[in-house]
Amino acid sequence: MHEFELLRDLLILVAVAIPTVALAERLKIPSIVGLLVVGMVIGPFGFGLIAQPDEVAVLAEMGVVLLLFEIGLEVSLARIIKMGSSMFLGGSLQIALTIGAVTLVGSLAGVSLESAIAFGCFVALSSTAIVLKTYHDRGELDTPFGRAGLGILIFQDLAVVPLMVFVPLLAQAGSGNIAMIALRVGGSLVALIAVVVAGRVVVPWVLERVVRTANRELFTLTIAFFGLGAAFVTASVGLSLALGAFIAGLVISESEYGAQAVSDVLPFRALFSGIFFTSVGMLLDLSFAVEHIARVGLITVGIIVGKAVIVALVVRWALRRSLVVSLMTGLGLAQVGEFSFVLAGVGLTAGVVTEPTYQLFLAATILSMLATPFLIQHASAIAEPLTRLAGRTTLGGEPLDKAHVRSLKDHAIIVGYGMSGHHMARVLKAAHLPYIVLEINGQTVRRARQERELIFFGDGTRREVLLRAGIREACVVVFNISSPADERRGVALARELNAAVKIVVRTRTVDAIPVLEQHGATDVVVEEFEAALEMFQRVLRHYRIPTNTIGVELDAMRSEHYGILRGVPKEALRLDSLKFLGIQHALDLVEIEEGARAVGESPVSLKLRSTTDVTVVAVVREGIAHYTLDESFRFRVGDTAVLVGPSPGLPKGAAYFRNIAHSESA
Repeated sequence: MHEFELLRDLLILVAVAIPTVALAERLKIPSIVGLLVVGMVIGPFGFGLIAQPDEVAVLAEMGVVLLLFEIGLEVSLARIIKMGSSMFLGGSLQIALTIGAVTLVGSLAGVSLESAIAFGCFVALSSTAIVLKTYHDRGELDTPFGRAGLGILIFQDLAVVPLMVFVPLLAQAGSGNIAMIALRVGGSLVALIAVVVAGRVVVPWVLERVVRTANRELFTLTIAFFGLGAAFVTASVGLSLALGAFIAGLVISESEYGAQAVSDVLPFRALFSGIFFTSVGMLLDLSFAVEHIARVGLITVGIIVGKAVIVALVVRWALRRSLVVSLMTGLGLAQVGEFSFVLAGVGLTAGVVTEPTYQLFLAATILSMLATPFLIQHASAIAEPLTRLAGRTTLGGEPLDKAHVRSLKDHAIIVGYGMSGHHMARVLKAAHLPYIVLEINGQTVRRARQERELIFFGDGTRREVLLRAGIREACVVVFNISSPADERRGVALARELNAAVKIVVRTRTVDAIPVLEQHGATDVVVEEFEAALEMFQRVLRHYRIPTNTIGVELDAMRSEHYGILRGVPKEALRLDSLKFLGIQHALDLVEIEEGARAVGESPVSLKLRSTTDVTVVAVVREGIAHYTLDESFRFRVGDTAVLVGPSPGLPKGAAYFRNIAHSESA
C-alpha cells in the first residue's frame, strides 16, 4: 500500500510540473520559481494533494540525488582539481565568515549561542542544484563568476560532512568526546577519498567492458548503478546521499564515456528538477509563513544581503577577482541551499532548533531560493552601478596604457582570453596586426603578461573599458566570452560606440545568431557547427572542388544559420551545385622530377596537347603560380604542373613530368 501511495505522489508531482513549466516558459520566468510555488500549493500545508511529510522528505532527497548526479556528469573533475585556491581558500573563508556573522547577529537578537552557531551552519551553505542549473541554462558555468561560484559551492558540499557531525554536538556543548568526533570526521573523509580513488580506477575499467557488448541498455544501467552505489556508500558512512551521487557523476564524466553517459541521463533532467524543487516547496507551512511575514521577510533580506557581501569580499580579496566578478558571484550564491534542509532537520531532531524557528528558517530559505534565478539574471545590472560607485573603471587591475592605445588605429580588440582568445591573439601577432586583449580574470591577465602579451584588466562589455581600449578607432572587436547575456550587451554597446566597426562573436548555440545579429554583430561563429564546416571543406578539397565554389557554399550555410546542419535546409542552400564532383577525373597536379622528359622543355616544344590531349594550364614555381606559358617558359625540376584533359590522357600527360625509368625500377 505504501508503494502505491509513493507512486501516486510521483504521478501528482509530474502531472503538476508539466503545466507549471509550460506556464513559466510563457511568462518568461525561471521554471524553478514555478516549481517551488506549486510545491507550496499542493503540499501538506497547502491543498494537501500530497499529505504525508515523511513521503515528501523522501521525494525531496530522491530528487536532489538524481539532479546532482546529472549535474556531476556535466562538470569536469579535472577542472575542479585545478580550482585549488578558489575551492579551498574561498570556500573555507566563506563558510567561516558566514557562521561568524550569523552567530554574532543571533546572539545580539537573544538567541542562545548553540542555536546561533547552528543557524550559521545552515545559512553558510548555498544551493548547488539551483545555482548550477541556472548557470547551466544561461550558459554561464564557464564564466569567471561561474567558475568562482562553482569552486565555493563544491567546498560547501564537502563541508556538509563535518557540519553534519558538528550540529548534533551543539546540543551537548561541552560534553562531546573530542576523540570520537575526530574519529567520525576522519572516517568520513577517508571514505570520501576512497570513493573518488576507487571510482577513477574501477569506473573506466568496467565501462570499457560494458561498451564492448554494444548493448545500450546495459551501459545505461551500469551508469545508474554507479550513481546509486556511490550515494549508498557515502550515506553508509554518515555522509549525504546527494554528495555521493554528485561525486559519482564527476568520476564518470572524466572517463572517455562521459559524453555518452550525459546523453543517456540528459532526457531525465526535467524529471529530476521537477521532483526536487516541487518537493522543497511542499516543506513550507504557508499559514505560519503568512502569520510571521514581517520576520520572514527581514530574515530573507538579511540572508541575501549578508551572504552576497561575504561571498563578494572573499572572491574579491582572497581570490583576487575583479569587483564585478566578485559582486556577481556574491549575488549568485546569496541563497540558502538544499543541504541546509538536511542540517536543519538534524538540528531539529537534536533539539538545537525549535519547531517555530525551524519554520522561520524554512520560509526564509525557500524565499531566498525563489529570488536566486532573478538575482543571477540581473546580477550584471546590479553589479555595474556598484562598481561605478566604487570608482573601479578598470575592474581592479592596472589602468589601460592611454598613450599606447592612442597610438593604435584599425586595431582589433579581443574581449576574453580563453582558448579561443589566446589563439586569436597569436594569429594576429604572427600577421603583425595591431590588437589589445581585455580580460576580467586577474590570474589569467598575470599569466599572459608574463608571456609578454598585450593584455589589460577590463570588462569588454562595459562602456568605459571599450572607450579606453580605443573602440572608436578599432577595425574589429572579437567577443570570446561564455555568457550569452554579456555577449548581447557587449555587441550592442560596441555597435553603439562605433557604427562602422566589424563585430565577430563566438557563441555556443545557434539560437543566439539572430539575437546577436539584431544587436549589431557582423559575424557569429557557432563552435560546434564551425568544426563540421571545416571538415566539410576539407572533404571537398580532396574531391578537388574549386576553392571559390567551396567558399560560396560555406557562406550560404552560415547565412542560413547552419540550417543544413540542423536538418532544416533552406531554399538558398544549393548543395546540388556540387554535383559535378567528377571534375577530379579531368584534372591532375604533377611535380616535375629529375630526369623527366619535360625538364628544360617549353609547353610549345613539349607538344603535350597534340600527343595526349592534355593541356598545361598553369605551373606553380616556388609558391608562385605562372599562367603565361609561352615558348620562352622552361619547365624546371620541382615545378608543379596543373594538367587538364580527358581521363584516359591524364596518365600519359603526367608521364612527361615524371622520371619514368626511376618509377619503373621502384
